[in-house]
Amino acid sequence: MSKKIQVELTRSVIGCPQWMRTVVRTLGLKKMHDKKVFNDHGAIRGMVRKVPHLVSLTEVKE
Repeated sequence: MSKKIQVELTRSVIGCPQWMRTVVRTLGLKKMHDKKVFNDHGAIRGMVRKVPHLVSLTEVKE
């Protein structure tokens, strides 16, 4: 089985540059405290590394 990670939007994107807003929206996060579960792979990890101050990342155990 593949690993899963949960990404949560912990800070607002108000005042952030447009490219950061685009990254957050691409992750599927619209509002504060939205959570999404993804398969753990490089593309998702790369997006999270671009906005680490806006999101939190936790590993999901199944």
